[in-house]
Amino acid sequence: MISALVGAPFYLPAFVGFWTFDFFNFRLADPAWLLALLLIPAVVWLRGRRAVPVLLVPFASAWHRPSRVSPSRWPAGLTGLGLILVIVALARPQRVEDKREIHSQGYDIMLAIDLSGSMQAEDFEKGGERLNRLQAIKPVIQAFITQRPNDRIGIVVFSGRAYTLAPLTFDHDWLARQVERLKIGLIEDGTAIGDGLGLALTRLEQAAREQNGLRKGAFAVLLTDGANNRGALTPMQSAAVAKGRGIPVYTIGAGRDGLVPFPVFDQSGKKVGYTRMASDLDQSMLIEIANLTGGSAYRADDSKTIASAFKAIDRAQKIEFQAKSFLLTTELFPWVAVPGVVSLLLAALVAGTASWRVSGAARRAKSGDLNTPPATTPRPPVSL
Repeated sequence: MISALVGAPFYLPAFVGFWTFDFFNFRLADPAWLLALLLIPAVVWLRGRRAVPVLLVPFASAWHRPSRVSPSRWPAGLTGLGLILVIVALARPQRVEDKREIHSQGYDIMLAIDLSGSMQAEDFEKGGERLNRLQAIKPVIQAFITQRPNDRIGIVVFSGRAYTLAPLTFDHDWLARQVERLKIGLIEDGTAIGDGLGLALTRLEQAAREQNGLRKGAFAVLLTDGANNRGALTPMQSAAVAKGRGIPVYTIGAGRDGLVPFPVFDQSGKKVGYTRMASDLDQSMLIEIANLTGGSAYRADDSKTIASAFKAIDRAQKIEFQAKSFLLTTELFPWVAVPGVVSLLLAALVAGTASWRVSGAARRAKSGDLNTPPATTPRPPVSL
């Protein structure tokens, strides 16, 4: 099914723009606008039932103007024609030049992103400016979104609990906008790595893409500082589930070893200084998860992380996605809208001319009545 790529202008019901009407090599991208044509006979019927003209549609007052001069039918005809053409133009008529179907292959990738409080540790630097761990892994996230256009990508975020930010989707532009909005503190604090990874694995469940109980072409990418302290599942329990389903887990650790600077905030949320805290990065656990599931472990501060992860993923067998249909079309909107607008302008001009003539005739008639001497009644003869 081919849906309209551009929503209808103005404010319409939600279904407008999501179904089309095709006829030979022509189509209407937003055919729901044609329902507005039903309003024209309804307006004409209502106008015929009113004694006093009311401006329901442009120049409708000229349709049934009671006067001593017979009004022209041109305003009504031009107005009706103009409205019909404008409504058809809003339905976006198009000429179909070519139809193409493209079969794409790629992977299903779920990103599990840590938003816990420990990700606030500012143990990264860029251009002399300190970055926290979430800021350090965002370029990695954006690389997956922007550099893998043929893959379906979804996102799970977790802290004390795990939530789905986006299911698997090809809409990478929308996905990138959602990632920009991520910040620490959106979810109750804690680090439920096991629950986050488990939810990502659930989002990868698709029976149609399984063979012998193993999921084909699916990967999970875990981006965290690796210190698990909450959740119903432990990280290794979720890793065991991934292994059983044949889903490799690639882990990317964010953080450095030793004492790291941790920001201190006042009650209004303003950063007032730093304190030193021991790093809670558990890189050994991330390596264990990757080894158990057949993935690889990386560090966010390694410049080769993105290239190495992509290379490892691309070695797996790709899956074929549903064919995408594309239309090459020529918009016919101006060819219909311009005559419609011209018809409405002509209707206004003709209606104004007719109104001026009626007013002039009325003034002349009134002037003639004033200049005619009053009739005198003959007086009967007076007899002497």
